[in-house]
Amino acid sequence: MKENGIENKGNRFSMWKLHLSVATVTLIPAAVGINYVAKAFAEGLKLPLWLGSLGTYLASMLAGPTAGAISGFINNIIYGLTLSPVSTVYSITSIAIGIVVGVLFNRGWFTNAKRVFVSAILIALTSAIISTPLNVIFWGGQTGIPWGDALFAGMIGNHINIWIASFTDEFVLDILDKVVVAYIAFFIYRQLPQRMINYFKDNQ
Repeated sequence: MKENGIENKGNRFSMWKLHLSVATVTLIPAAVGINYVAKAFAEGLKLPLWLGSLGTYLASMLAGPTAGAISGFINNIIYGLTLSPVSTVYSITSIAIGIVVGVLFNRGWFTNAKRVFVSAILIALTSAIISTPLNVIFWGGQTGIPWGDALFAGMIGNHINIWIASFTDEFVLDILDKVVVAYIAFFIYRQLPQRMINYFKDNQ
């Protein structure tokens, strides 16, 4: 199936296979680097989002969910060891994001702008469900993003359950972050030469 210039070859290869081909070995470090730089950029400018899953999206779209999950996991570990120890805790969230992006892409949910938006909401929901317990356990329910944490504080001040307040804090931030990243990844993917896309698919 091919729609709007994006070809979904889900029936031609197993999205779960991870062959350590030259393509994959090259892609994963590149994806980690994109994640690292994007997250550092967002933190440096104190943006109200993270951007640290852009490389994960691209790796999942090009080489499947396993490659995306590995890219996200490695980035969280490296980022945690170098710039922000907090990042390491969320490695499991990054793994889940890579898996969900890869599955949705494989099933044709990154073929047009409307589907990308729906996909981003599902990815944000996944991220929020996994991250909320981590936020509560390690950071008292907060995310570290000021405007989200202001919402959390307001809900707690009104005696709303900490789990609901923390999930709301995380989810509203994830919606913004995952929608922005999804559309950036969608745009980048559409600009890639078909020969490059085929190169990764043929190495699965």
